[in-house]
Formats: sequence, structure tokens, C-alpha cells
Amino acid sequence: MTAFRISPVVAEAFPDTLIALVTATGLRGREPWPDTSTAVEDLEQQLALGIWRPADESDPRVGAWHTAYRSFDTNPRRIRPSVDALGRRMAKSGTLPRINPAVDSYNSVSVRHGLPAGAFDLGHVTGDVDIRRAGGGEEFTPLGEPGTVEHPRPGEIIYADREGVLTRHWNHRDAHRTRVTEDSTHVAFVLETLHSPRDGDILKVAADELQGLLAPHAEQTAAHYLSPDHPGAVT
Repeated sequence: MTAFRISPVVAEAFPDTLIALVTATGLRGREPWPDTSTAVEDLEQQLALGIWRPADESDPRVGAWHTAYRSFDTNPRRIRPSVDALGRRMAKSGTLPRINPAVDSYNSVSVRHGLPAGAFDLGHVTGDVDIRRAGGGEEFTPLGEPGTVEHPRPGEIIYADREGVLTRHWNHRDAHRTRVTEDSTHVAFVLETLHSPRDGDILKVAADELQGLLAPHAEQTAAHYLSPDHPGAVT
């Protein structure tokens, strides 16, 4: 079992944080996921028709992340929050990237609701996962760059397990080691907001939507919520 925890320092700095932790066990990533395909295609059609656009930094859901990034000395226009980068890519190309069904599922939910999302293959997580500030000595190997090693700056907010860093700049980029593939069977998905009084209901709708896309292709799914008042959960 893997515990996820928000550190006291992060909870104090971002008191309205709310993170949905959606887990899936017995995931079957190599079968067709028609509901996910439909969800992605519907978003692309709405964009093409001009009746919907991804949230950008002018939207308070994304703007809050720009403010947070600046607070730990990350330039959010150079190193963008994941939902911002994904939305900009979709707005430019008209399509969402197709990676694999599980990743496509959380990407579609992320851009639809304007919330950062990510996922970790728990089969490659070592020990528990803490959302904390970096000390500066940790190692991070970016997704798709297995030969690269980076060191987050002290104070940068990261997800980290016992072996190293799982995300940099809170949610900018995931690690190669815990990437989700078609063969991942035990996965933790996260959806995040920094403004739970305003966006908490949106987050819960998004988590329900993601769980609905996962459930037909998993033995079991569950949802937990992390906040400064409830900073830990066990998957």
C-alpha cells in the first residue's frame, strides 16, 4: 500500500489546496476504451465548432497556478502548469495527444475542467509519496528522457517517493520511472486545485468523471481527497 501526504509546509503555504486521488487496480490498458475515445473526440469537436476552449492563464483556475509557481521561483510562462501547457497545445493543434487510454482519460478530464492532472504507476513507486518542498539534492528523470537527471531547486514543490522525484514544479512534468503505460495495472491519478472554496465542486465532478472512464476497465476504483485538514490517504 502507498500513502500520499501533503507536507505541513505546503499545507500552510497553500491552505485551500484540494487534491483528488483516484486509484485503479487491475487496470486493463490494452483493450478498447470507447468512452474515453468519445470524450476526447467530443472535446475536439466542441473546440472546432467554437463552443468551448481550454482554460488559459486568464482563467482563475489556471491563474492560481501561475501565482503558485511564481511563489517558488518558477516562471509559469516558461515552465507551465500541466493544464496550461496541455490546453495551449490543444488550442493550437485542435486535438489532444493520444498516448494510451489511461493517460488520454485524465488528459481529457484535465482540459475539460481546467484542472491539472497526472498519474503514477504504483508498481514503480518506492515507499510513500509526499507533496513537499525540494531540498535541492533530489534526483528527477523527466518523462521520455531516461538518460537525463535533474535536481529541483530548493523550495520547489515536488511529489517525491523514497527513491526520487515524481513530478517537478508541482505538476509541470512527470517522472519517467512512474509513467503510465498500457501495461500499468495499479495506478494513482491526481486532480488538483489551489482554491477549494471556489473550485472544490468542479474538482469532485472531474474526479467522478475520471472514475467513470476508468471503472469499466479496472477491477476496482476508489477516490480519496487530500487537503490541509486531511493531509493523507492510503491507496
